[in-house]
Amino acid sequence: MQHATAQQATEVAIIGCGPTGAILANLLGLQGISTVVLEREAAVYALPRAVHFDDEVMRLIQTVGLSETVAKQVHVSPGMRFVDDRGRLLLNWHRPADVGAQAWHASYRCHQPLLEQVLRDGFARFPSVSFQTRTEVFALEPRQDAVTVRYEDLASGQLRELRARYVVGCDGARSLARRMIGAPMEDLGFHERWLVVDAILLRPRPDLGDWSVQYCNRARPATYVRGTGHRRRWEIAVLDDEDSASVTEPAKVFELLKPWVGPEDVMLERMAVYTFHSAIALQWRSERLLIAGDAAHLTPPFLGQGMCAGMRDAGNLAWKLARVLRDKSAETLLDSYQAERSPHVREYIELAVRLGGLINTKAMEGALSGAVLSGGEAQQMASIKPRLGPGLAGGWRDQAGQIAPQPKQRDGTLLDDRVGYCFTALLLPDFAAELRADTLARLEREDVAIVVADTTEQEAWLRETGASGVVIRPDRYLLGAARSPAEMDLLAEAV
Repeated sequence: MQHATAQQATEVAIIGCGPTGAILANLLGLQGISTVVLEREAAVYALPRAVHFDDEVMRLIQTVGLSETVAKQVHVSPGMRFVDDRGRLLLNWHRPADVGAQAWHASYRCHQPLLEQVLRDGFARFPSVSFQTRTEVFALEPRQDAVTVRYEDLASGQLRELRARYVVGCDGARSLARRMIGAPMEDLGFHERWLVVDAILLRPRPDLGDWSVQYCNRARPATYVRGTGHRRRWEIAVLDDEDSASVTEPAKVFELLKPWVGPEDVMLERMAVYTFHSAIALQWRSERLLIAGDAAHLTPPFLGQGMCAGMRDAGNLAWKLARVLRDKSAETLLDSYQAERSPHVREYIELAVRLGGLINTKAMEGALSGAVLSGGEAQQMASIKPRLGPGLAGGWRDQAGQIAPQPKQRDGTLLDDRVGYCFTALLLPDFAAELRADTLARLEREDVAIVVADTTEQEAWLRETGASGVVIRPDRYLLGAARSPAEMDLLAEAV
């Protein structure tokens, strides 16, 4: 093993280049932040992992200019059905066929390796972002003004180091960054072994359907997921007395798949037993060290929100890091990251655990309808868009922390494409005319894009909120609203 070479310097170092690290690198690159991404593996992991993301994530992908490419790779999901062990429909979780308020569909099926490659190709566009594969980070040494990152170049065996003003650990459930922060995980009570089977159809099987299906079976709960192209996934509960190795044997796998397919129907691509967990780290930041994605939280897969949650972390954090690094905000801005994101992701995790209770009736006898979660309640809760936890807010705060819609402009362009990655003030026309010149000048000095509503859709949404104007953050959540010029002054001060 060779000694360390001369030290590099960067503004942000990202450990791990899964979806969370990759979208974070894109968002930082978009803002010209010097960024080094350190990834242990030589290439994208080729086998399927996450298979779902939602409209908010597609909006993030739109922000970094990659939505057109990604849209060609995905399948729009019509929704999910829950059935009991007699085939009775318990819950029909329908997803609209049309795009929603985010200007994207509510649910997409994806193939994670393709998505990750698009994101990696995406941050390669930015000269401020560099990418190093085959790097094993083994030490993080925080200093007052920077963090020294020590790592091994696995290809050469050479020890290297770099100095970063901030380090973000997107390094998974066994995160080194989280251990360095000293952050224990709060256990939210769900730990179960499930067999995940990814398969490729050898012949058409339209009877399997486009809907995902949760089989709420007392003997053995299971999930069917229609993936992209010919890809299909089954997730099947592993019983307490079953050995994890034996249930991944092809003969056993086909025995378990018998209700749906046989060897003549599919080629097995991957069989693995996972223990699904639910947990949240109690601390997401210590000075210049931060964590995101699975390093910060773990969720069961029943809502398909695991990857989504990590990418939302990146969306929340990227613009805050940039403002701090460019001296536009005090470092205390970073305190809002966990304060906003942790309650938000907790709401999704707790719902996923409750839906897991509906599915996993082997663990909760008699829970087929209502004892754990009623169908109506599940339908209502599964469609929620949680508000961020307490954090940044200004003006009239009733709307702060809610995701903003993305209405089209009169010329047909989407709002985010018009304004870019920045704060946006969306104002009713008569209200904009009332604002003082110094208020508008202050917004412009803070690089806030000022948009006067020019469609009935935009005006209707503003009036529905009860506001005459709103300020939308770069991550597309509301900073706050204003009903009067005085409240708009307060809102401008909060930017």
